[in-house]
Amino acid sequence: MPVTKKTEIIVERRYDPRACRHTINGTPYVLHCHHYMSLYTQLAEDCSMLDGRKLLAESAEDCAFERLTAIFQAQSLDHVADRIAVAEQLYALWGLGGMKVVCAGPESGEVELTASHVDEGWIKKWGKRDKPVNFVTCGFIAGMFAAVFGRPTRSYSVIETSSIVCGADRSRFEVVAN
Repeated sequence: MPVTKKTEIIVERRYDPRACRHTINGTPYVLHCHHYMSLYTQLAEDCSMLDGRKLLAESAEDCAFERLTAIFQAQSLDHVADRIAVAEQLYALWGLGGMKVVCAGPESGEVELTASHVDEGWIKKWGKRDKPVNFVTCGFIAGMFAAVFGRPTRSYSVIETSSIVCGADRSRFEVVAN
């Protein structure tokens, strides 16, 4: 019987009580709650002076790409399956929820969330709604695909096709290369 081993992310969490700062693998990290995520998601959506949704997505894309690229290099991860396994773990480590990459290739892919921190917070604060709210996750997925396949940021478009906040049991995302 074949044995498979899942690649795991190597994590070093630290807290500096003098500076009141958390780090993961040397990078500053801000802990948050689902209520806070829901509020800044709502603020991004309400902002008429700029495209807040795009700002959240692109910020998340840049962060995910930078961190994943560094992790892949530090752990010498060259195989797509290993990189995806680590990316799924990083998504959970960042407190965003449970992510599963259903399929992935350099031109397209599909991702689903078994749990979503922002959806859960939104539902608790305001209830369900008819539009998705996972702008940060869309960005994370775009950055993840770019890092996994060695492309620059803004190489992928991500669309949330079904959402927990809209009543679905899982959120689903379609990924397409630009």
